[in-house]
Amino acid sequence: MINRRSTLKSLALGAVSFLAITAGGVFSAHAENKELKIGFVGVTSGPAAAWGTSNVRSMQTRADWLNETGGVKIGDDTYNIRIVTFDDQKDPKRAIAGMEKMAQEGIHYVVGPNVDDGAAAVRPVAESKGIIYFPYAFPKALYTPPASNAVLGMVANYQSGPAIYKYLKENKGVKKVAFIAANESDPLSQRDSGVAAAKELGLEVVAERDTYQNDTRDFTPVLTPIVQLKPDLLVLSGVAPANAPLLLRAARELGYEGLISAETAQDATVLQEGAGELANGFISVGGASTPEIRTPVMEEFIERYTKKFGEYNDESNTKVYALEYIIETLKANPKAIDNVEEFKKTMDGFSAPNPYAKDSTLKYVGTTSFGQKRQLSVPMVVTEFKDGAFQTLFVGQVD
Repeated sequence: MINRRSTLKSLALGAVSFLAITAGGVFSAHAENKELKIGFVGVTSGPAAAWGTSNVRSMQTRADWLNETGGVKIGDDTYNIRIVTFDDQKDPKRAIAGMEKMAQEGIHYVVGPNVDDGAAAVRPVAESKGIIYFPYAFPKALYTPPASNAVLGMVANYQSGPAIYKYLKENKGVKKVAFIAANESDPLSQRDSGVAAAKELGLEVVAERDTYQNDTRDFTPVLTPIVQLKPDLLVLSGVAPANAPLLLRAARELGYEGLISAETAQDATVLQEGAGELANGFISVGGASTPEIRTPVMEEFIERYTKKFGEYNDESNTKVYALEYIIETLKANPKAIDNVEEFKKTMDGFSAPNPYAKDSTLKYVGTTSFGQKRQLSVPMVVTEFKDGAFQTLFVGQVD
C-alpha cells in the first residue's frame, strides 16, 4: 500500500512538473512579446450604448485573433495587443477623465469618443499628452488644421447625407423633406448640415426645427405636426439606436407612409425588437461591408465576433477598421510606436492591403472635407432595413 501510494504520488508530481514545464514554455513564448496597449474612450451604456459597444467588441475580437496567432510584428519587436476601455457614458467630463487615464497608462492611440461633445472635450488632453484618437464624431474643427491629432473613424453625415438624399431624389422621387433631432449639440449639428445638403440638392425642406428630449419615450406629440406636412422623406438626424425604433413606430402608427432615413449607424436587433415590421424600409448608413465585397478575413472576423459575444452588430463592419489602421500604420513606421508625430508623418503616403474588403486598400482620406488626411477610408454602405436585417441599397466612397 505504501509503495502504491508512493508510486501514485510520484506519478502525480511528475505530471504536475510536466504541466508546469509545458505551461511555462507557453507562457515564456507569450512573455517574449512586448505589450502594445490601445485605448477606447466612448459610450457603452445608455441609449447610445450600441455605438461604443460595437467599437469595444470589434477591437477585442481582432486583438484576441492577432494575439492567438503570435502577436503583431512592428519593426524588430513583436507585440501582444491589449485593449484598455473606458465608458464615458456620453458625458464630456467623463470622456476627459477617460483620456487622462489613457495618458497615465502611456497609451498613445485611442479609439473614440463616439459623439461630438466628447470628441471635442478630449482634444486638449490628446494634444498635450501625445495621443492620436479616432472619434466617431463629425465636427470639422476636429480634423481641420491646426487640429491634427484626431482621425475620423467613419463616413461623416455631411458626406453620407447628400449621397442618400441624391439617391432618393433620383430613384424614389423624393421632393419634400422633414428633419427631426434630439435637443443635443451632436444631433442638432447633424440636422443643420443635413438641411443645408437637402436645400443644395433642390429639395423642399418642410420642417427643420422640430426637436425632442433624448429621454423621450412617446414621440407621438412631436411627430404629429410633421406627419401632417406629408414629407416624402423624414430624416432622424443623429438618432441614437435606442430611440430609432420608437420614432419609427410612432411615425407609422400616425399613418406616415413616406421614407425614413438616418445618417447614424443602427442596430438591427434593437430595430427588430422595438419596431418589428414597422421598421421595414428604414434607410441608414450601415457597416462598411456587404456580402459582395467581403473577404474571407472579414467572414472569419464576423464568425469570431459572433462566437465570442453571441451576436453580431452590422456597425462592427465599420468599427473593425480603427485598430487595423493603427497597427498597419505602426508597421509602416515603427518609430511611431511611442511618437505620434512620426505617425502623422506616415499618414499622407500610407497604403496597405485592406483585409476586409475586396479590391480595396487602407489609406487615409479627408482632403476634400478637411484640407488634410484625417479620415479612415472605409466603404460607405447605405442600407435598408427589412425583416430583421439590413440590405444594401448602394455603396459609395469618400475621397
